[in-house]
Amino acid sequence: MTGALPDQAEVDHNAARLRTAAELLDFGAARVYAIPLKTRFRGILLREGVVFPGPAGWGEFCPFAEYDDVEAAGWLATAVEQAALGWPAPLRDRIPVNVTVPAVDPERARRIVEESGCATAKVKVADHADSLAEDLARVAAVRAALGPGGAIRVDANAVWDVPTAVRHIAALDRAAGGLQYVEQPCAEIAELAAVRRQVGVPVAADESIRRAEDPTRVALAGAADIAVIKCTPLGGVRRALRVADEAGLPCVVSSALETGVGLAAQLALAGALPNLELACGLGTLSLLTGDLIADSPRVVDGYLPVPTRVPVPDPALLERYAHPDPERTRWWLDRLHRVRALL
Repeated sequence: MTGALPDQAEVDHNAARLRTAAELLDFGAARVYAIPLKTRFRGILLREGVVFPGPAGWGEFCPFAEYDDVEAAGWLATAVEQAALGWPAPLRDRIPVNVTVPAVDPERARRIVEESGCATAKVKVADHADSLAEDLARVAAVRAALGPGGAIRVDANAVWDVPTAVRHIAALDRAAGGLQYVEQPCAEIAELAAVRRQVGVPVAADESIRRAEDPTRVALAGAADIAVIKCTPLGGVRRALRVADEAGLPCVVSSALETGVGLAAQLALAGALPNLELACGLGTLSLLTGDLIADSPRVVDGYLPVPTRVPVPDPALLERYAHPDPERTRWWLDRLHRVRALL
């Protein structure tokens, strides 16, 4: 397959291939992992999931625990595509990435940025209801670490209402000496559009893209300037390429906090996008204390390489990070088999 954008007929054909491939995969060989995080991120300290083998390599199924089986089906489709079919050919061999700064104190934020080698930083904000003072200090520390030429983006994970978003974005923009964009400040598309009309900072849509039945609604509603695309919840690289095209906005590819197995699909998506102007949020392996592949991709001068093949986890690392809780292991395997029936 070439790096050209798949048309709808090809997407439908690939969906049928995925269903067939899922029937042929050996889900009995699935392995459940648990890897601690260095810092609480997205409310968790332990990243859990399942990896399983296929003819093209291994796939990763790691929807967050609060997602229901219907939403988790997209995550499994991505893993099946990776393990059974592989990905479209890339159009580039490396991807510019941002460093991700969790909700940490300013000194820790400064060190994370300085050690990353990246010229763009994505800063988590709105970690709790009274976080603004902490957020401002964190963003200011990131600006000091990046210098005047670096780009800062902030992510509120959809927790603000419109008035709060407008106030906080203005304050954060000042602390940053200029924000590149703010990601998903509010939950609803209409709220994003209202914020965008009232602030001078570009708005990026994340959850509103991947959870919308029609991704074009975000652009048509004037709700965003940028689309954040994550192939893991969207159902695979081919499906995500289609969503990116339908959204009609500049795209940033972002991870879903996968191990190196699942992150490879996100890098493959970034590698296959027809246009890629902004740094992607794919440097998240640094948030984990370990990985399942021995040759984890390393950020060099702010870039990650596009994978040339689907990764295979290291057997010793599968053993090291095997989930230690038998009940939780059964929970993940039961979930895998339930969601498999929905493909």
